[in-house]
Amino acid sequence: MSNVARAEFTEGMVLHDNDGDSHWQPVPANGYVTVKLTPDNWDGPFSCGVQVVAPHSHIRKHAHDRNIEAVFCWGGKGKAVVGDTEHPMEAGTLVMLPKNVAHKFVNDSDEDLKLFWTISPGGLEDFFRQIGRPRTPGEPAPENFPRPENVLEIERNTVFAAPIKD
Repeated sequence: MSNVARAEFTEGMVLHDNDGDSHWQPVPANGYVTVKLTPDNWDGPFSCGVQVVAPHSHIRKHAHDRNIEAVFCWGGKGKAVVGDTEHPMEAGTLVMLPKNVAHKFVNDSDEDLKLFWTISPGGLEDFFRQIGRPRTPGEPAPENFPRPENVLEIERNTVFAAPIKD
């Protein structure tokens, strides 16, 4: 559960760097996710958060069949593969993803790739919570760990389309 209290949309909310539910992520992304807004803490039409992809790691190719997504790069460098087209990513890059558009994010650098994501309707936070390990800000990253054996079931029960071969 998030460390941010639920607020009605009319109240407004300010979240700081370490506010939110945070989880270490398994291979191949490694790094971590901190979820900022979800139905747990607000009544808006989307969920959002930050994901830090570790150096020489990636977010595997996938699509969302029930959701639209926007991903904004706010630090680091890498590439976004949208459909079959590869695009460089650096701070300031925005990727808009309608339903059923395959996409992948690759950190082929020696520094963290920092992404801000928004998905509507929400639900990505449920995936991160189920596949990750709880993270306390400031603690050292754990050794890389595998995705759960039932990851395909978790994906289908959250916000992912059928698996895409990569």
